[in-house]
Amino acid sequence: MPGTLWLVGTPIGNLGDITERARETLARADVIACEDQPRTRGLLSHLGIPTPRLVTFNEGNEVRRVPELLDHLRAERTVALITSAGMPALSDPGYRLVAACIGEGIPVDVVPGPSAAVAALVLSGLPTGRFAFEGFLPRRVGARRAALGELATEPRTMVLFESPRRLNDLLEDAAAALGERRGVVARELTKIHQEVVRGTLPELRDRFAGKEVRGEVVVVIEGAGSQAAAAVSDAALAAEARQLIAAGARKREAAGEVARRHGVAANRVYRTLVEGS
Repeated sequence: MPGTLWLVGTPIGNLGDITERARETLARADVIACEDQPRTRGLLSHLGIPTPRLVTFNEGNEVRRVPELLDHLRAERTVALITSAGMPALSDPGYRLVAACIGEGIPVDVVPGPSAAVAALVLSGLPTGRFAFEGFLPRRVGARRAALGELATEPRTMVLFESPRRLNDLLEDAAAALGERRGVVARELTKIHQEVVRGTLPELRDRFAGKEVRGEVVVVIEGAGSQAAAAVSDAALAAEARQLIAAGARKREAAGEVARRHGVAANRVYRTLVEGS
């Protein structure tokens, strides 16, 4: 009987997020297929696990690695597939190995773990009942803008991965294509320098314009026609802010607090307050 391919979720930043089941699975694996060997050795050292046979598996070498890993599985070896962070096979070439195993009747199992996409989604404050994971949009400007144009009518909340080097370009193009949608930039989730910035796409564009961004980045964007913020009238937002002002808050403080509660732009609340005063 062939061995089992285990898809093992690993921490996206904070090593305390490793599960006991993930630790046990990695400890008994005969082979670990990983995106980055030095990073994997560091994780295994932290967990107190002797390093088994490591095989680098990433975008670019998966075509030649899949047959090699299938050979290990046919030889009744247990193979664990991990990425540098999060769930393997999600926006990752690991799905090719999964498909190959299924095609040969080789058992595949999963040890769920952290996911930057889901973590950013639930932190966003945007609707979570239905969402579309888009992974990385195209790097080339024309293709990226075309992809955003196609997403303009997507009703679900959208979750994107992006390189920190291209974040400014993505926000510029998203603001042009999608307008005043609400969005969130989540950076370095679960790490010391975690940052979650909320606002409209134009506000986010201006916030990050010209800034050097580092670390892993997830962008969450409100879907078309599912804008929960639109269901809250300006008058209702202003009335809620005035209650805070009556309790001693300043206008901008009150506008910011109400904006956070409802996931709307602070400028929208403040402008309504000023125009109504």
